Amino acid sequence: MRDWFRHRYQQALVNRLSLLDTAVSHRSALVFAPHEDDETLGCGGMILKKRAVGADVNVVFMTDGRQSHAHLIPTEQLVELRRQEAIAACRELGVAEADVSFLGFTDGYLSESIDTAVAQVLDCLRQTRPQEVFIPYFKEPPADHLATNRIVLAALETFGQPVTVYEYPIWFWHHWPWVSLNPSTQGERRAIFKNTLHTFFGGRLFTDFNCFLDIADVRAQKCTALEAHKTQMTSLMPEKGWLTLHDVADGDWLACFFMNQEIYRRFQLPRSKS
Repeated sequence: MRDWFRHRYQQALVNRLSLLDTAVSHRSALVFAPHEDDETLGCGGMILKKRAVGADVNVVFMTDGRQSHAHLIPTEQLVELRRQEAIAACRELGVAEADVSFLGFTDGYLSESIDTAVAQVLDCLRQTRPQEVFIPYFKEPPADHLATNRIVLAALETFGQPVTVYEYPIWFWHHWPWVSLNPSTQGERRAIFKNTLHTFFGGRLFTDFNCFLDIADVRAQKCTALEAHKTQMTSLMPEKGWLTLHDVADGDWLACFFMNQEIYRRFQLPRSKS
């Protein structure tokens, strides 16, 4: 039954959301990622397509990623590992290290540094002057994702230049029918059930998102870039219970990022006053 719904939802993506045309690939972009891996998961295909035609793409990581396996590895070592993984992943996406920035806010506590973060994001906007900006979906559950959205939008308001904003989903996918209601852990079952109700059993896919990009031709490259995030994709200490993205919802969640489409919520800023 769930597979039938997933298949129908994927068909609806193509039939009901607007297909982004090739012109989008040529526009300069500034991508904001709450953590090291969100850039590839959420819009890796978009980045690949832009870089393939020579468009300028800059990537900004908001936090240092220290919380992912903090109980298993020294903080400084984990932060440096995730930094180098992000640089490697961006390289696979076609983005040079010189175009990658790390703001370094503490993972999990971005919301406590709103004013400082807005100022730094504004500097990034003024330096790159992008035509498009990519940020997490405004109803993403994790606190750092929500904070990134609010920080960038606040900076864009001060920036004041015309820009197209694309919101990309990450943890939006953590609901039925994209993942099973019966994963291996009880805590995750509760989270999935809560998210399923919050998204109206996936209905928000069609009310909140309005466009998609066909990434079939770069999907394999996107997968390669994601593998560069080794701390997130490989169990470095299996004997100590090192969890990876493959473990989320028993692999169902990760599969959502290997589809032939990336979906977005697109809008223009400044918004029309009419």
